[in-house]
Amino acid sequence: MRNAAQQVVVISGGSRGLGQALVSDFLGRGHVVATFSRSGTPFIEGLRRESLASFHWEELDATNHAHLKDFVFRVASRFGRVDVLINNAALGIDGVLALMRSEEIHQAIAVNLEGAIHLSQAAARVMLAQASGNVINISSVLARTGHRGVSVYSATKAALEGLTRSLARELGSKGIRVNSVAPGYFPGGMAGSLTEEQCERIIRRTPLGRLATAEDVVGAVRYLTGADSRFITGQTLVVDGGFTC
Repeated sequence: MRNAAQQVVVISGGSRGLGQALVSDFLGRGHVVATFSRSGTPFIEGLRRESLASFHWEELDATNHAHLKDFVFRVASRFGRVDVLINNAALGIDGVLALMRSEEIHQAIAVNLEGAIHLSQAAARVMLAQASGNVINISSVLARTGHRGVSVYSATKAALEGLTRSLARELGSKGIRVNSVAPGYFPGGMAGSLTEEQCERIIRRTPLGRLATAEDVVGAVRYLTGADSRFITGQTLVVDGGFTC
Protein backbone atom coordinates (compact mmCIF):
# COMPACT_ATOMS: atom_id res chain seq x y z
CA MET A 1 0.00 0.00 0.00
CA ARG A 2 1.24 3.49 -0.89
CA ASN A 3 1.33 5.84 2.11
CA ALA A 4 -0.10 9.34 1.86
CA ALA A 5 3.34 10.99 1.90
CA GLN A 6 4.55 9.08 -1.16
CA GLN A 7 4.34 10.66 -4.58
CA VAL A 8 4.06 8.57 -7.73
CA VAL A 9 6.71 10.04 -10.02
CA VAL A 10 7.08 9.33 -13.74
CA ILE A 11 10.53 10.18 -15.12
CA SER A 12 11.32 9.77 -18.81
CA GLY A 13 14.80 8.58 -19.68
CA GLY A 14 15.79 7.44 -16.19
CA SER A 15 18.55 4.99 -17.04
CA ARG A 16 21.61 7.26 -17.00
CA GLY A 17 22.86 10.81 -16.48
CA LEU A 18 20.42 13.28 -15.00
CA GLY A 19 17.56 10.80 -15.27
CA GLN A 20 19.47 8.30 -13.14
CA ALA A 21 20.18 10.98 -10.54
CA LEU A 22 16.49 11.92 -10.42
CA VAL A 23 15.37 8.30 -10.04
CA SER A 24 17.87 7.77 -7.21
CA ASP A 25 16.77 10.93 -5.42
CA PHE A 26 13.04 10.21 -5.48
CA LEU A 27 13.49 6.55 -4.53
CA GLY A 28 15.88 7.55 -1.75
CA ARG A 29 13.22 9.84 -0.30
CA GLY A 30 10.63 7.08 -0.25
CA HIS A 31 8.61 7.91 -3.35
CA VAL A 32 7.31 5.58 -6.07
CA VAL A 33 9.22 5.95 -9.34
CA ALA A 34 8.29 4.74 -12.83
CA THR A 35 10.70 5.28 -15.68
CA PHE A 36 11.57 4.00 -19.13
CA SER A 37 14.50 3.97 -21.53
CA ARG A 38 15.45 2.41 -24.84
CA SER A 39 17.50 -0.26 -23.07
CA GLY A 40 18.59 -1.31 -19.63
CA THR A 41 21.78 -0.13 -17.94
CA PRO A 42 23.69 -1.49 -14.92
CA PHE A 43 21.84 1.10 -12.82
CA ILE A 44 18.42 -0.11 -13.98
CA GLU A 45 19.35 -3.77 -13.70
CA GLY A 46 20.56 -3.19 -10.16
CA LEU A 47 17.23 -1.68 -9.16
CA ARG A 48 15.32 -4.49 -10.84
CA ARG A 49 17.31 -7.13 -8.95
CA GLU A 50 16.22 -5.47 -5.71
CA SER A 51 12.58 -6.14 -6.71
CA LEU A 52 11.44 -2.85 -5.21
CA ALA A 53 7.67 -2.48 -4.99
CA SER A 54 8.19 1.26 -5.43
CA PHE A 55 10.10 1.00 -8.74
CA HIS A 56 8.80 0.32 -12.24
CA TRP A 57 10.82 0.30 -15.48
CA GLU A 58 9.97 -0.53 -19.06
CA GLU A 59 11.98 -0.69 -22.25
CA LEU A 60 10.43 1.90 -24.55
CA ASP A 61 11.39 3.96 -27.57
CA ALA A 62 10.65 7.62 -26.84
CA THR A 63 9.73 8.17 -30.50
CA ASN A 64 6.78 5.76 -30.20
CA HIS A 65 4.28 8.22 -28.79
CA ALA A 66 1.38 5.77 -28.50
CA HIS A 67 3.53 3.52 -26.31
CA LEU A 68 4.50 6.49 -24.13
CA LYS A 69 0.84 7.26 -23.44
CA ASP A 70 0.13 3.61 -22.67
CA PHE A 71 3.05 3.61 -20.24
CA VAL A 72 1.55 6.49 -18.24
CA PHE A 73 -1.83 4.78 -18.06
CA ARG A 74 -0.22 1.49 -16.92
CA VAL A 75 1.61 3.37 -14.16
CA ALA A 76 -1.64 5.04 -13.06
CA SER A 77 -3.42 1.69 -13.08
CA ARG A 78 -0.70 -0.03 -11.04
CA PHE A 79 -0.10 2.70 -8.45
CA GLY A 80 -3.48 4.43 -8.44
CA ARG A 81 -2.36 7.90 -9.52
CA VAL A 82 0.41 10.02 -11.08
CA ASP A 83 1.56 12.92 -8.92
CA VAL A 84 4.64 14.10 -10.83
CA LEU A 85 5.78 13.88 -14.45
CA ILE A 86 9.38 14.83 -15.24
CA ASN A 87 10.02 15.18 -18.96
CA ASN A 88 13.73 14.43 -18.93
CA ALA A 89 14.38 12.21 -21.97
CA ALA A 90 16.28 14.07 -24.66
CA LEU A 91 18.52 13.48 -27.62
CA GLY A 92 21.53 15.81 -27.51
CA ILE A 93 22.42 16.25 -31.15
CA ASP A 94 24.84 18.85 -32.44
CA GLY A 95 25.99 19.91 -35.86
CA VAL A 96 25.65 22.78 -38.32
CA LEU A 97 22.03 22.92 -39.49
CA ALA A 98 22.93 23.23 -43.19
CA LEU A 99 24.76 19.89 -43.03
CA MET A 100 22.41 18.00 -40.72
CA ARG A 101 20.48 15.02 -42.05
CA SER A 102 16.69 15.24 -42.03
CA GLU A 103 16.48 12.00 -40.04
CA GLU A 104 18.53 13.55 -37.22
CA ILE A 105 16.29 16.62 -37.11
CA HIS A 106 13.09 14.57 -37.03
CA GLN A 107 14.41 12.25 -34.32
CA ALA A 108 15.46 15.14 -32.08
CA ILE A 109 12.05 16.78 -32.39
CA ALA A 110 10.27 13.44 -31.86
CA VAL A 111 12.16 12.68 -28.63
CA ASN A 112 12.82 16.10 -27.11
CA LEU A 113 9.57 17.85 -27.90
CA GLU A 114 6.87 15.52 -29.22
CA GLY A 115 7.66 12.89 -26.59
CA ALA A 116 7.24 15.47 -23.82
CA ILE A 117 3.97 16.70 -25.33
CA HIS A 118 2.46 13.21 -25.54
CA LEU A 119 3.62 12.25 -22.05
CA SER A 120 2.19 15.51 -20.69
CA GLN A 121 -1.12 14.86 -22.43
CA ALA A 122 -1.42 11.39 -20.90
CA ALA A 123 -0.33 12.57 -17.45
CA ALA A 124 -2.71 15.55 -17.62
CA ARG A 125 -5.66 13.21 -18.18
CA VAL A 126 -4.75 11.29 -15.03
CA MET A 127 -4.01 14.44 -13.03
CA LEU A 128 -7.26 16.12 -14.09
CA ALA A 129 -9.20 13.14 -12.76
CA GLN A 130 -7.44 13.41 -9.39
CA ALA A 131 -7.49 17.26 -9.40
CA SER A 132 -3.78 17.57 -8.59
CA GLY A 133 -0.38 17.07 -10.17
CA ASN A 134 2.97 18.52 -11.07
CA VAL A 135 4.78 18.56 -14.42
CA ILE A 136 8.47 19.44 -14.70
CA ASN A 137 10.06 19.92 -18.12
CA ILE A 138 13.85 19.66 -18.31
CA SER A 139 14.86 22.51 -20.60
CA SER A 140 18.38 23.92 -21.08
CA VAL A 141 20.29 27.19 -21.02
CA LEU A 142 20.56 26.60 -24.77
CA ALA A 143 16.89 27.55 -24.97
CA ARG A 144 17.93 31.02 -23.81
CA THR A 145 21.28 31.71 -25.43
CA GLY A 146 22.51 30.98 -28.93
CA HIS A 147 25.46 28.74 -29.74
CA ARG A 148 26.79 27.46 -33.02
CA GLY A 149 25.97 23.84 -33.83
CA VAL A 150 23.00 23.31 -31.49
CA SER A 151 20.18 25.04 -33.35
CA VAL A 152 17.85 22.02 -33.46
CA TYR A 153 18.49 21.05 -29.84
CA SER A 154 18.00 24.67 -28.76
CA ALA A 155 14.75 24.89 -30.72
CA THR A 156 13.31 21.82 -29.01
CA LYS A 157 14.23 23.12 -25.56
CA ALA A 158 12.84 26.60 -26.26
CA ALA A 159 9.61 24.96 -27.40
CA LEU A 160 9.46 23.07 -24.08
CA GLU A 161 9.47 26.38 -22.23
CA GLY A 162 6.59 27.60 -24.40
CA LEU A 163 4.75 24.38 -23.57
CA THR A 164 5.41 25.02 -19.88
CA ARG A 165 3.85 28.48 -19.89
CA SER A 166 0.74 27.61 -21.89
CA LEU A 167 0.10 24.30 -20.13
CA ALA A 168 0.40 26.04 -16.75
CA ARG A 169 -2.50 28.29 -17.77
CA GLU A 170 -4.55 25.36 -19.06
CA LEU A 171 -4.17 23.24 -15.94
CA GLY A 172 -3.69 25.68 -13.07
CA SER A 173 -7.36 25.95 -12.15
CA LYS A 174 -7.43 22.18 -11.67
CA GLY A 175 -4.63 22.17 -9.10
CA ILE A 176 -1.90 21.12 -11.54
CA ARG A 177 1.38 23.03 -11.70
CA VAL A 178 3.75 23.08 -14.68
CA ASN A 179 7.32 24.40 -14.54
CA SER A 180 10.68 23.97 -16.26
CA VAL A 181 14.23 23.56 -15.06
CA ALA A 182 16.96 24.84 -17.39
CA PRO A 183 20.33 23.31 -16.47
CA GLY A 184 23.62 24.83 -17.46
CA TYR A 185 26.37 22.68 -18.92
CA PHE A 186 27.06 19.67 -16.72
CA PRO A 187 28.99 16.39 -17.12
CA GLY A 188 26.68 13.80 -18.60
CA GLY A 189 24.66 16.49 -20.39
CA MET A 190 25.65 18.66 -23.35
CA ALA A 191 29.03 19.27 -21.72
CA GLY A 192 29.90 15.67 -22.52
CA SER A 193 30.41 16.62 -26.17
CA LEU A 194 32.66 19.60 -25.41
CA THR A 195 36.43 19.71 -25.43
CA GLU A 196 38.36 20.59 -22.28
CA GLU A 197 39.14 24.00 -23.77
CA GLN A 198 35.45 24.69 -24.46
CA CYS A 199 34.54 23.68 -20.90
CA GLU A 200 37.19 26.03 -19.54
CA ARG A 201 35.73 28.91 -21.57
CA ILE A 202 32.27 28.21 -20.15
CA ILE A 203 33.67 28.09 -16.62
CA ARG A 204 35.39 31.46 -17.14
CA ARG A 205 32.07 32.97 -18.28
CA THR A 206 30.18 31.53 -15.30
CA PRO A 207 30.05 33.82 -12.25
CA LEU A 208 30.12 30.88 -9.83
CA GLY A 209 33.22 29.52 -11.56
CA ARG A 210 32.30 25.92 -12.36
CA LEU A 211 30.05 23.69 -14.44
CA ALA A 212 26.73 22.52 -13.04
CA THR A 213 26.39 19.08 -11.51
CA ALA A 214 23.51 16.64 -11.77
CA GLU A 215 22.93 17.21 -8.03
CA ASP A 216 22.44 20.95 -8.66
CA VAL A 217 19.66 20.15 -11.11
CA VAL A 218 18.12 17.46 -8.89
CA GLY A 219 17.90 20.03 -6.08
CA ALA A 220 15.92 22.38 -8.31
CA VAL A 221 13.53 19.62 -9.31
CA ARG A 222 13.15 18.60 -5.67
CA TYR A 223 12.20 22.17 -4.81
CA LEU A 224 9.63 22.46 -7.61
CA THR A 225 7.98 19.19 -6.59
CA GLY A 226 7.88 20.12 -2.90
CA ALA A 227 5.43 22.00 -0.70
CA ASP A 228 7.57 25.16 -0.60
CA SER A 229 6.86 25.79 -4.30
CA ARG A 230 3.09 25.25 -4.15
CA PHE A 231 2.39 28.77 -5.53
CA ILE A 232 4.88 28.57 -8.41
CA THR A 233 3.72 27.60 -11.89
CA GLY A 234 4.52 28.54 -15.48
CA GLN A 235 8.13 29.39 -14.59
CA THR A 236 11.60 28.27 -15.67
CA LEU A 237 14.19 27.83 -12.94
CA VAL A 238 17.63 28.34 -14.49
CA VAL A 239 20.42 26.35 -12.84
CA ASP A 240 23.55 27.61 -14.55
CA GLY A 241 25.71 29.40 -11.98
CA GLY A 242 24.91 32.73 -13.64
CA PHE A 243 26.06 31.73 -17.14
CA THR A 244 23.04 33.44 -18.76
CA CYS A 245 23.11 36.58 -16.59
